[in-house]
Amino acid sequence: MNKRILITGASRGIGRAIALYLAPMGCDLVLHYNKNATAARNTLDEVTALGGHGKIISFDVSDRNATANAITADMKENGVYYGVICNAGINADAPFPAMNGDMWDNVIHTNLDGAYNTLQPCVMPMISERKGGRIIVMSSISGIIGNRGQANYAASKAGLIGMVKSLAPELARRNITVNAIAPGVIETDMTADLPEEMVRDAIPMRRFGKPQEVASLVAYLLSDDAAYITRQVISVNGGMI
Repeated sequence: MNKRILITGASRGIGRAIALYLAPMGCDLVLHYNKNATAARNTLDEVTALGGHGKIISFDVSDRNATANAITADMKENGVYYGVICNAGINADAPFPAMNGDMWDNVIHTNLDGAYNTLQPCVMPMISERKGGRIIVMSSISGIIGNRGQANYAASKAGLIGMVKSLAPELARRNITVNAIAPGVIETDMTADLPEEMVRDAIPMRRFGKPQEVASLVAYLLSDDAAYITRQVISVNGGMI
């Protein structure tokens, strides 16, 4: 799979797991980070150790101009992306009455606007290449069923599903697939403070998911075998829904 793949939020968590899973497969990985340059470099070093190759790129996905400028410059220098994985995201949980405007705006701007900001400069070059492509957007079980204390996060992730459902038929004739993955509770920094015994009661498989269990699905959706899968929301949640 000697194709350029952009992964946003690749310095840790699910994004890092995706990078490490793809590393031995011959992809040319573009690993995005915003603030944690050390973690991004560590991810790239791990990718290299696994026989992969790539580069790191930095921008704030919530900053439309900065995102477009960075992506456009990288594609001009190194080539168009075959795959774009919109994984960057944040949470700021609180009961709705205590959720201030900044908590709402920051989550929406990063998770929902950030996907638009990332994809908008990528899509026309992908179309112009006439080689097909893959777009994978990381939603969440919260975007499907909601979750107490996550009105902002759930709204952003539900919005991503709506975007996928709309963008997929636009690009289908170009052989560019567009899908969403909706993870449940996955072992990452974002879930590190959750009391495991409480969450397990809601998970039929009685455990948290592992990042590589999401990464393996990403790898499949990027493959030629998944060329007829588009406009789908695929859950990885241990049977929660």
